[in-house]
Amino acid sequence: MFRNILIFLFMALMLGCANDSDDIGIVARVNGEPIYLSQLEFQHDQFQADTVGAYVPSVDKLKNEYGGILADLIVQELVVQELARQDLAVTQHEMLKAEEAVRADYPEDAFEQMLVEEYIDLKSWRRQLKYHLGMKKFYHQVLRPQIKIDYKEAEKYYRDHISDFYLPESMRVLVVRGPSRELVEKAVDKYLTDQDQVNLATAFGEVETREVIVREGRLSAAWRNAVAGLEPGQSSGVLTDRFGFEALVLLERSLAKVLEPAQAYPLVEEALLEKKLHGAFETWLAGSIASAKVSVSEHLLPGSDNVPEEGVSESKTDNKPERTDSNGKNHNSTGS
Repeated sequence: MFRNILIFLFMALMLGCANDSDDIGIVARVNGEPIYLSQLEFQHDQFQADTVGAYVPSVDKLKNEYGGILADLIVQELVVQELARQDLAVTQHEMLKAEEAVRADYPEDAFEQMLVEEYIDLKSWRRQLKYHLGMKKFYHQVLRPQIKIDYKEAEKYYRDHISDFYLPESMRVLVVRGPSRELVEKAVDKYLTDQDQVNLATAFGEVETREVIVREGRLSAAWRNAVAGLEPGQSSGVLTDRFGFEALVLLERSLAKVLEPAQAYPLVEEALLEKKLHGAFETWLAGSIASAKVSVSEHLLPGSDNVPEEGVSESKTDNKPERTDSNGKNHNSTGS
């Protein structure tokens, strides 16, 4: 919904960037703070990276995509400014910690290599990371303390959505896999004797085990036949497929049931919290937009025939908006 609010704002105000040399490469300002064409291009590149196959959008489609991305960036900038106003701005320490967490998922120097291979600008990536952290912080530290959930509305939600708390029949199964039938049989026998899943991999190096919970209605035909008639603690015979051999040890059967209110409460609270957070955010956003001074490049507004060119340098890109009157003369557009 907030994107619709912003698009409406763009259409109503038809604002443009200020007419000075500092606005080269700037597609919008939010209370004076710039949003750069490079940010828009970075986000659009990520969008394209998720698109399968060749992607050649029309001018109208490209403009709509840029407009949607810009709407998100304006919202994120408003959030960052609100955090700063409340002395909750994202700190350098928080940025460093978040970046280190991302880098930890890559082997040494692989993160930088990924940036190069994916044509990702580190400065733009960090700017977007700051926006991401800002949104999380805003929800947790600004909006969340405003939300109250009392037991009466929790009870009402539970009654109104009782079908959401129905649990169908399910079973907990230990899957034992190995390269040969004999090895799987030995591993299953050892497990049924020792009831020790962890030591199976040590005792039988080529054996793999995993525990799964699966609904009875979603069992494959082979598994359904294998566990039919088994009691907890019993094993199926060894099954053969193109990946090797496996056996199923039934650990537990759970009958279909409806969660009791106390059991369902964490789920009820999560659903109510999400709904209330969404409402609180939209209320805040509507008020923030009403009092904000937002200026947007005319190239991204409805009725414009142009979009910012991707890949041009700032020295060649001028987003100063101009409008043509009925006499064909250009006029600079400003807004407040």
